[in-house]
Amino acid sequence: METNVKILGWLYIVLSALGVLIGGFVLMLLLSIGVISGEEEAAIILTIVGLFVGGIMLVLSAPGIVAGIGLLKFKSWARILAIILGVLNLPGFPIGTVLGIYTLVVLLTEDAGALFLNQNSSY
Repeated sequence: METNVKILGWLYIVLSALGVLIGGFVLMLLLSIGVISGEEEAAIILTIVGLFVGGIMLVLSAPGIVAGIGLLKFKSWARILAIILGVLNLPGFPIGTVLGIYTLVVLLTEDAGALFLNQNSSY
């Protein structure tokens, strides 16, 4: 069970970091297109849109990174956060659905509950 929780933690960290990178790429792409166009209005609008999209991606990815780090340290709050994120990921077919199902299967077992309870009592 401990191995499954660690795998789940790394999955959340990697996939959320990928979300941050995609957001940064979209931001840089839109900024570049705005500058290349030579139009001042287009540059301003694309900068605003790029900042909005990049910010949204960061806000949506941050909880996954936090949950992943917490899962690696077997923190009980991370288990709760990951279960919530797992449910929210279910509609995101195909990767989100698989991650959500794996999260629920791993973290909603009695073994996982005992693992997080035992790990937190030793700190």
